[in-house]
Amino acid sequence: MSRDEKIKKILELVKEKDVGFVKFQFTDIQGILKSFAVPTKEMEYALDEGMGFDGSSIMGYTPIHESDMIAKADLDTFQILPWRPSEKAVARLICDVELPDGTPFEGDPRYVLKKNLAYAKKMGYTLNVGPELEFFYFASINEPKVMDRGGYFDLLPLDLAEDLRRETIFSLEDMGIDVEYSHHEVAPSQHEIDLRYNEALKMADAAMTYRLVVKAIAQKNGIYASFMPKPLFGENGSGMHTHQSLFTSDGRNAFYDAKDPKGWYLSDVAKSYIAGQLKYAREITGIIAQFVNSYKRLVPGYEAPVYVSWARRNRSAMIRVPLYKPGKEKATRSEYRAPDPACNPYLAFSVMLRAGLAGIEEGLEIPEPIEQDIFHLTRDERAKMGITELPGNLGEAIKEVEGSELVRKTLGDHVYENWLKIKHDEWDDYRVQVNKWELDRYYPML
Repeated sequence: MSRDEKIKKILELVKEKDVGFVKFQFTDIQGILKSFAVPTKEMEYALDEGMGFDGSSIMGYTPIHESDMIAKADLDTFQILPWRPSEKAVARLICDVELPDGTPFEGDPRYVLKKNLAYAKKMGYTLNVGPELEFFYFASINEPKVMDRGGYFDLLPLDLAEDLRRETIFSLEDMGIDVEYSHHEVAPSQHEIDLRYNEALKMADAAMTYRLVVKAIAQKNGIYASFMPKPLFGENGSGMHTHQSLFTSDGRNAFYDAKDPKGWYLSDVAKSYIAGQLKYAREITGIIAQFVNSYKRLVPGYEAPVYVSWARRNRSAMIRVPLYKPGKEKATRSEYRAPDPACNPYLAFSVMLRAGLAGIEEGLEIPEPIEQDIFHLTRDERAKMGITELPGNLGEAIKEVEGSELVRKTLGDHVYENWLKIKHDEWDDYRVQVNKWELDRYYPML
């Protein structure tokens, strides 16, 4: 279907569904969703030419003297927002950000992912991903007040949010996003809705939509939904375990090999891909766990990965390869467990992909899997096994990103340099704070 035909179809839908406004959406460098509403009387022009906005007002975009940006709608992303009223309905379009001359804006995270997917395509691969985004429902936006004391897979009456998840799933499916299943997670008031795997760009769009829908449905019901990685002290944090596989142009899963001499059913491509992610794990952690709070989750004892390792059964490892099931060759995949749901999915998928592709290009060999509980090994035991640790805080992660040519190459100079500036400011602001723990511990005795 040509672009003109797509525009015609959207305009027909706008009229048929009594749409009053269409939200043009895009993200900043940190993955915070931005949007502005376009009235339907302006839609034909907006779809054809795009809509201008001030890029200097978006964190990490452009200085004020270069502020003119264009939001150009991806016409395949048109959807009605199902939680809004049907009369004078609201729709959305996800946009690519362009310069006034029509060239892609280097600071657009969606463009960053497109470039890296094009790089993979030149190598003969398409990236499929299936993220598992965890989140919390809280009774108030003012404080993380839990709504239940449920645990993993608990059912009613402990899981008070089952109807919220149900409404969220129906809204996601109405917007063309396939859901595999949902459940209560380990921590009180913690939940997970898993999306069926898809091509990486579509899935990054879906992840952004997922966060919006979860929050919107919660707000509609007087509840606050949070994707903060670690909102509760002493409880598990929220992760975004990301299942990944490379497919060839003829639709074959490049990760599967029935004749794998190790008996893992993994191809040499898969093994090198995982080896690349292990090699570059410390360098890319700042992108997949990008906030100060992210490192309150990445600590021993709460199921989050801390040590750079891989396994098949062991869920304390950073990368897990789910066991092969006969007849499920297309499901052969790796699961990267370090990302959290507050990441920018466009950038997170990009760095995980390029780390894996670097492993293929460098012909890296995968080490033996670690199938024992890594958290109970001593430091010396881990050192003998060659197991390193992920960065322990945002400051350490920033230093790793600063020294990473792979991350710079993946993000491009604009996003790379602006990301570093934003994160240095965040870390400096955090370091000068005096928190309650310090006052409780030191004030009475010093």
